[in-house]
Amino acid sequence: MNLYDRLAGGFPADRAKPCFLLSDGQALSYGWLEDAAARTAARLTSEGVQPGDRVALQAEKTPEVIVVYLATLMAGAVFLPLNSAYTGAEVEYFLADAEPRVFITDPPGYARGAEGFAPLSQAVPRAASDLASLIYTSGTTGRSKGAMLSHGNLAANAAALHEAWGFTPDDVLLHALPVFHVHGLFVALHCALLSGCPMIWLPKFADAEVLAGLSRATVMMGVPTFYTRLLANPQFTRDTAAGVRVFISGSAPLLPSTFAEFEARTGQRILERYGMSEAVIITTNPLDGDRIAGSVGYPLPGVELRIGGGEDTGVIQIRGPSVFSGYWRMPEKTAEEFTPDGFFITGDVGRQDPDGRVWISGRAKDLIISGGYNVYPKEVELVLDELPGVVESAVIGVPHPDFGEGVVAVVLGDGDETAMIAEARRQLAAYKVPKRVVFVDELPRNAMGKVQKNLLRERYAGLLSI
Repeated sequence: MNLYDRLAGGFPADRAKPCFLLSDGQALSYGWLEDAAARTAARLTSEGVQPGDRVALQAEKTPEVIVVYLATLMAGAVFLPLNSAYTGAEVEYFLADAEPRVFITDPPGYARGAEGFAPLSQAVPRAASDLASLIYTSGTTGRSKGAMLSHGNLAANAAALHEAWGFTPDDVLLHALPVFHVHGLFVALHCALLSGCPMIWLPKFADAEVLAGLSRATVMMGVPTFYTRLLANPQFTRDTAAGVRVFISGSAPLLPSTFAEFEARTGQRILERYGMSEAVIITTNPLDGDRIAGSVGYPLPGVELRIGGGEDTGVIQIRGPSVFSGYWRMPEKTAEEFTPDGFFITGDVGRQDPDGRVWISGRAKDLIISGGYNVYPKEVELVLDELPGVVESAVIGVPHPDFGEGVVAVVLGDGDETAMIAEARRQLAAYKVPKRVVFVDELPRNAMGKVQKNLLRERYAGLLSI
């Protein structure tokens, strides 16, 4: 079973139908994609790429990135996408760790160079357990780890999402996500390919291009900042969103205020889901049914989810067909991250309602222990985010001479520190109340829009020790 065959099985019978709708008005067909991938696969094999070898790629987003990805699958090799923003020193680490046979930095040029090759006649057979991709985690603590995702992992997740979100050949996906991450490369792309539907292919999120694309799209996938940017644009109206059957958000928490404002503006509720590099998508709010602000919905079919520690709130553990096999060349780390009965310890703290609905409180490493009491930052953030002048808050723990850690709120927006602390004290137990509120013009984020709390903890480490 080669994942390529699963994806190509969804291509339209008429390969002349468009796959990529480009911002310059051009369209590239499924036939173009199929032929280019087969020829690029032939080039890879001619250059010595064997099944199991790694093919690394670092480049800006173009359709040819997907050509190389599919060609790598066809050749039975392992695709390693690298963030285009990585520096040379950062790339050196990944190349040394993964030891790719080929490193591609110009996908259009590489694909053009394959035009003279006879197309590979069929994909190299692979077992479900064979490696298809290496996705390196962000590495906010310690060295980045390569999550090993197999053909079976990715095929199972793609099929589950395709069904859960109701994709059909009549859909048009607005794709403005980067393709070095599971969200854009696996979640969005695989749903479109399995449907044989076109994608409005944008190199990045740009207001004018996204607004234009929404007039043709039926599905949009994005990170929360996509939606806050749309809401900040007066040209984004109910009519603009009318043709889109579902807006999907992930990769970072969606603020309840964004959820509410989006519904008020468009009449539509954003569908939030929960995933990670090690398992792609784990839970999703329903396509048909209640989508509740702050909840990430229910586990996908086949995913077992439980809360560790025997408490109502604890670290989420998962097991299922899309869960990775482990970290590349890190057997000890892999062993640490799995329970004896095979559940992966996600590191995300949350709870699950009796009906199965899941709520995320934050990362376990972000848990604050102040005076012996556990403080979950999300609970404090939900209070602060509702206050006047607050766009978004990030609650962190920093060293405190008496309590070990003290609660600090870093707020994007403006307001009065004393008044905010007083209001938090009215709604929260005393040990959860921020000891300081710091106002900033910008919160540090990674490429997928997640607030980098580790950087905030470093920046404000001495705030309460004075």
